[in-house]
Parts: sequence; C-alpha cells; structure tokens
Amino acid sequence: MNAVQTYRYLQPSTLGSAGLDLQTSGGPAANPRFFSGFLTTPVAAAAGLLAVAEVARTRYHQPVSPASLDPVVTGSRERLRFESFSGCCGVYARMDVVPAGFDGEIAGHGTTNVDVNPPLREALARVGGIEPLHLAVGPDDLTVSTMEGAVVERKVPLPGRWMRGFAEVHVLTAGFEPRAEIPAAEAAAFLRRLPGSSDRSVLWAVPAGRTLRLTSRPTPGAVCLAGAGRLAALRGLLRHARTLRVYGPAVRAGSPAVPSTWELDTGSLRLSLTLSPEPYRGFSGEGAALLALAGDEVIDDAELVGALLSWDPTIDVAALADATGLSDDRVRAALAQLGTAGRVGYDVADAGYFHRVMPHDADRAERDNPRLVGARTLVEQGAVRRDGDHATVRSDDDEYRVRRLPDGSLTCTCRWWAKYRGQRGPCKHALAVSMLAEVTV
Repeated sequence: MNAVQTYRYLQPSTLGSAGLDLQTSGGPAANPRFFSGFLTTPVAAAAGLLAVAEVARTRYHQPVSPASLDPVVTGSRERLRFESFSGCCGVYARMDVVPAGFDGEIAGHGTTNVDVNPPLREALARVGGIEPLHLAVGPDDLTVSTMEGAVVERKVPLPGRWMRGFAEVHVLTAGFEPRAEIPAAEAAAFLRRLPGSSDRSVLWAVPAGRTLRLTSRPTPGAVCLAGAGRLAALRGLLRHARTLRVYGPAVRAGSPAVPSTWELDTGSLRLSLTLSPEPYRGFSGEGAALLALAGDEVIDDAELVGALLSWDPTIDVAALADATGLSDDRVRAALAQLGTAGRVGYDVADAGYFHRVMPHDADRAERDNPRLVGARTLVEQGAVRRDGDHATVRSDDDEYRVRRLPDGSLTCTCRWWAKYRGQRGPCKHALAVSMLAEVTV
C-alpha cells in the first residue's frame, strides 16, 4: 500500500546545452531551488548516487523485477542527502554530501523524490575524468549537468513501506555506536571475501587489527552482518573511499541477529548501507518505535517539537528539551512520532537526528502499527490488571501474563512473544502494560 502523499513531476526532464535537467517532485513551496552548485568529486558523487538508486531497484529477498527507482533527496544547511530503501525494505541506503563535497550554496531547504530512471543511470555511469557535475535541487527539478541522455517525467507515489521503514530505522540506528574503522584497501579485501548474493547466513564481523574477521557467533564488540551480499552496492565507491566505518548496537555471546550500518567515507561524501537483522526481514515491520509512540502525550509533544525543528545538520535534543520544557526522553519520543511521517532521520556518523520536509500525519502511527491500536483498546477496555511489576492481560477469551525482567524489559506468555522474544518490538499485551504504567521500557 502506498502512502497518501503522491509526487508529480511538473515537466519532462530534458538534455540541453547546460546538461541534463532532471525533474524531481515535492517540496513545501512552488518551484524553489534549495541548492545550486558543483559537486567537487563528480565521479565519486555519480557512483554514490548510482549506489543509492541501485538499492532502490533491488529486492534482496526473493529477487523479482526492479522495484522503485526514486530515491528521496533532502537539502538542508551543509548537507545534501539521498536516501532509499530496497524493494524488500531490508536495506536502507543513504549518501550524505558534506560541505567539502560541493561548491555552491544551500539557500533553502526541502525534500523531494528524485526520478532516477535508466537513461539517467547510464549518463551518471559515464561521468569520468575531470568532467564537472553540477546540481540544482528543488521540488520542481534537479538539474544534473552531464552530457548524456534525457529522462521523462512520471508520477511517483512514495511507497508506504518506505514511510514505515523511515519510522523504524531512525529509532534502531539511534542506539548504534561506532564498532570498527578500517582503511579502504583493507575494506576492499574484506568485501571481496564475503559470500555472494545467494548466501542468507548471519555472520558477525570482529575488529582484527586493520581489518575485520568473520565469525559465526556473536562476541562483545562484534557487528552483525546478515546476508553479506547486501553490501554489494558499496563496491562502486570503494576506489574513492578513505575508510570503512561500521556501526551497531552492543552485543554479547548468544545475542540474536541485530541491524548494522556500513559506511564508506571519501572525505567529501559518505555512503552508508543499514542492513536489517536478517535478509527476509524488512525494516517496515521491526516494531522498534512502538514504545516511544505509546505515551498519551506523544502526539501533542510531536506537534510542539515539529514546529521548532531547524535545518542544522543535526537536531539538538537537549536544545529542543530546553525550548519546549519537555524531558529528553519525551523529545526523543516526539521525534519517533515525527519519524512515522518520515520527518526525522538519524545519522550514525554525526550521532544525531536530522530533519526532512514531509507532511506530518499524526494518525499514521496508528494506521501503520496495529499492535499500538490493539494495546490502546486493551487499556480502554480495562483488560490490564496490575500485580506489582507483573500484570495479567485479558484478550478475547484468553489471559496472558506479562512480567517485567530486572533489566526493565517485558515478557509475555502470548504466541507473539514466544515466536519473536522481543526481537520485533513488544506484543500488544506488553505494550498495554507499559501504557498503563506510563513507563518507557
């Protein structure tokens, strides 16, 4: 199911004397341009954009015909960001162009959906040598100055799974820490040793001197690598990169599979791939944002925080807390709510949130999360009976026992918890208990 917001191109992309005039769609005002300038490393930038587009057209789990071809581009102070999800929603790709990567001015801000179709990919693939690459970005068009091809306009709905993926991935990556950094030469050798695209195994990468060593079991400091072939999109940028950085949550012996981020840095831009815990799992179903969305005040908080979002490269949570009078936790919950409309992302390299321009639909969290709706219904029906740190929840004709563990997490006797054991977020019974206790677990 696609999102309600639909993007239209106002005129065809054309090839003129100045280069390829690539049309985009969206933005908060009619026809502004929020960036115009040259990319200082055109070959690397073209390779990075191709990688983001390649992820968008690929289904890594049960490959079929190409999916969406339309990455999202955001311009804000000191950043240009190109983002996409794979067709299976299990890989999130982003290229961040930092100030060293462009010679121009970001005069405004905005977010749009970029038409990256086969003629454009062919044109970008031919960028080489010292050939300049000029971009002018706005909701009316993205002018890419090459001497190849022409792109036809088309109507592009933003996939509904992408919106749910945006909501989940920023909550997951906000808990990541840097785990390893290796030089590009060692990164190239490491990527060459990885299994092919047909391999679906879950491996773990452990820092070992200047490189990474693969193991079959998690250990402290390891980074999960599920479906190693999903890193293939990094290879086109390897010859331009300086380092490969790897990010992930803390793990220990016996930990289940977890997501991870793999980032190439050229000095002028960063290309990152965030992988879901297993190849068949899409970010759109992870349930990581549910607890943050459970509070009664979160919608009002999101409206307040959303009105204050600036266009700095990162969102300052402490400054927002001071400006709104909310706690840091309530600000983060508000950002999670805004994330359900795609308005907030998280950059692991900057260790901070960033802002996109998209409509804020306060009801989207309810529509996209049936467990959230179910939990609210249980609370409204008085189906939760508290017993100290534990609770009994009556749902239909059955009763379930919810227990709070010493680390604060909740377990449940329902089938959902037995199947996923907390790896896909809380079940509706645990979520209802959390709502009733007004505690973020």
